Amino acid sequence: MVMTRLSGELFYCVRVRLVIARCQVDYVGRLTAHLPFARRLILMKADGSVSIHADDRAYKPLNWMTPPCWLTENPEHLTAPLDGEIVPADRQIWVVTNKAGEELRITVEDVELDSSHELGVDPGLVKDGVEAHLQELLAEHVETLGPGYTLVRREYPTAIGPVDLLCRAEDGGSVAVEIKRRGDIDGVEQLTRYLELLNRDPLLAPVSGVFAAQQIKPQARTLAADRGIRCLTLDYDVLRGTESTEFKLF
Repeated sequence: MVMTRLSGELFYCVRVRLVIARCQVDYVGRLTAHLPFARRLILMKADGSVSIHADDRAYKPLNWMTPPCWLTENPEHLTAPLDGEIVPADRQIWVVTNKAGEELRITVEDVELDSSHELGVDPGLVKDGVEAHLQELLAEHVETLGPGYTLVRREYPTAIGPVDLLCRAEDGGSVAVEIKRRGDIDGVEQLTRYLELLNRDPLLAPVSGVFAAQQIKPQARTLAADRGIRCLTLDYDVLRGTESTEFKLF
């Protein structure tokens, strides 16, 4: 959930909020990034994410903050006069802060749309046959993850959806496995959210993560390494016990 602070009062946003406005965005954290003023979509989802979108790049945001995070509208320390400068009346400053203290500072003006919508409970993605079969095969051959691995459960439930596999490593540690046909950044983010929830359970923690896919994009590998998640490339033919015929005439 996005926790929003208005006039000093904290409340929870359980709906999807859409804002279309001219805005600029500054990221303040381990690095710095700046988006100059332009008309954009600000999306605040009930899962706790805040993302900034342009009218291109398909579904990929220009900048974002993953949950848990807090949205403060017009914080006094940023909107108070500074060196004689006063924030114009037609502008608002929103600050999105995560638990690491990183910030997205969104300067908003010329708001065209600000609406909230209740989407209800989503049934979730129905996986295609190949991805579902990969999960089944990896559960049957869990030693593919490493020597001494054992399966605890397939589709282990969490508050935001099931983890594909929950396993035990040889040392007894819990391991959450997310399986994709093609591994990209979104898959790593999904596993990150699962790990955050699972590590709150004292009976499971500490829980490490494995991101398994037939193909894993370089950007996803980089993000996974930054999050302490191990990547594993799966060979579908080896898992199902057949020899690959790729690049063979007969």
